[in-house]
Amino acid sequence: MTTGDFSANAPHVSRTAFTAAAARAAHLLVDAEPFIFSDTLAATLLGGQAEELLAYHRLHGTHPVLAGARAEAACRSRFTEERLTRVNSGIDQYLILGAGLDSFAYRTPPGRFRVFEVDRSATQTVKRELLDGAGIAVPPSVTFVPIDFETDPLRECVVQSGLDPFRPVFASWLGVTMYLTREAVAGTLAQLGGFAPGSEIVADHLLPAQLRDAAGNGYAEAVGPVAAEQGEPWRTFLSPADMAGLLREAGFDVVGQAGQRESVAPRLWHRTDALRPATLSALTHARIPCHSGGGS
Repeated sequence: MTTGDFSANAPHVSRTAFTAAAARAAHLLVDAEPFIFSDTLAATLLGGQAEELLAYHRLHGTHPVLAGARAEAACRSRFTEERLTRVNSGIDQYLILGAGLDSFAYRTPPGRFRVFEVDRSATQTVKRELLDGAGIAVPPSVTFVPIDFETDPLRECVVQSGLDPFRPVFASWLGVTMYLTREAVAGTLAQLGGFAPGSEIVADHLLPAQLRDAAGNGYAEAVGPVAAEQGEPWRTFLSPADMAGLLREAGFDVVGQAGQRESVAPRLWHRTDALRPATLSALTHARIPCHSGGGS
């Protein structure tokens, strides 16, 4: 198999890894400034799928579903990376759960973070070949950790891969929880709650239908059945209170929660394009508390 011959529909390769990257890439091609998030490598990482996937956005960029996908992908990425890279954070271990075609480690200067990309083995194999085909070297600071969230012990797998469990870690978990059972979500959070005090997480989660607005329900009604047909059905919907409860049970304190509109600065919604905030999902930022007399 050569770069350019990849199919996002290949067995066990996440189709949504490609569509999410396409949404991030298309944001820079279709939408007007101000850009919410600039993923300058997303198009490159699409490889031979780029022309097909980006054509939908170029030809139908104002369609509510495509514009909604771009807004969703851009907002959650900006929200997460702003919290990861804030200057006063001493965290230097970054755990990307369901990494897909995430490009953080390849578009930021190496050195500050040790990055652990966690995903299905098949998706990681495709990503590594796409990186190689594009001439993008994998920095020594990046470790790929193959895992199945439903069955594999997350903490054990990442520690065996070199993550230091005695120092804080920042975890991002974007575009994944809706595809898992509630039990798998709770189990993963419980394992993350075993990391060092001061560890943080940003996770997104789809809202139940009764908490979505018309735009959010329209998106869900259009995209949910397609995801199911492609073998990635949506299984879990969580209210902000639900997610906060699961995090507290796992040992986290909730730092903040935001819908799409609140996840980025208000100025970014002063737009001349088709992007509009929808009440579809929520983001939760949480931290393992540092109790007095312990931790840092």
